[in-house]
Amino acid sequence: MIANNTLLVPRIESRIQVIRGLRVMLDVDLAALYGVQTKRLNEQVKRNRDRFPSDFQFQLTADEKAEVVANCDHLQNLKFSKALPFAFTEHGAIQAANVLASSQAVEMGIYVVRAFVQLRQALAANADIAKRLAELEMKTESLEMSHDTFSRNTRLQLRQLLDAVRELTTPPEPPKRPIGFLTHEDKKTPKASSLTKGKKAP
Repeated sequence: MIANNTLLVPRIESRIQVIRGLRVMLDVDLAALYGVQTKRLNEQVKRNRDRFPSDFQFQLTADEKAEVVANCDHLQNLKFSKALPFAFTEHGAIQAANVLASSQAVEMGIYVVRAFVQLRQALAANADIAKRLAELEMKTESLEMSHDTFSRNTRLQLRQLLDAVRELTTPPEPPKRPIGFLTHEDKKTPKASSLTKGKKAP
């Protein structure tokens, strides 16, 4: 069994990136998880080409490789390689574990799937919260216009609360072409004080 299983999913999440609008893992990261060399992983993929359609796996362009290296500290060694890395979607990562067929690849493949699922759920939850915040903000603005007695201080407090919750649920603005994702753990930044401050009467 792999040690520290409870820490694996957050670690894997930190290796999931967005390239061409798809959440993917690079061959070098996937190979490390599956306990093989990157060359060995790609050789197995090449031998089983029919199992890896373009929506399962694709090769990065030179520009995409440069951007990945610039945005991910752990991939700095890639800039010394002439080869262009391959990216694997969730289904491609599962298929890679299947073709390698080692006990570690099979076991780690389960955690890779869990990481993709948890990241997808976290993003969906944040999107839902953002939608609810927008609806609440619209109702608040309507209330402000229809009730002259709605105190200025109360409006300010509610506005601070909305802004604080939005900060907690909105990830930082990605670069022009987003490459990386924050892990679920990274998003838990210590901004709770903003909520507390927003609830206090001035």
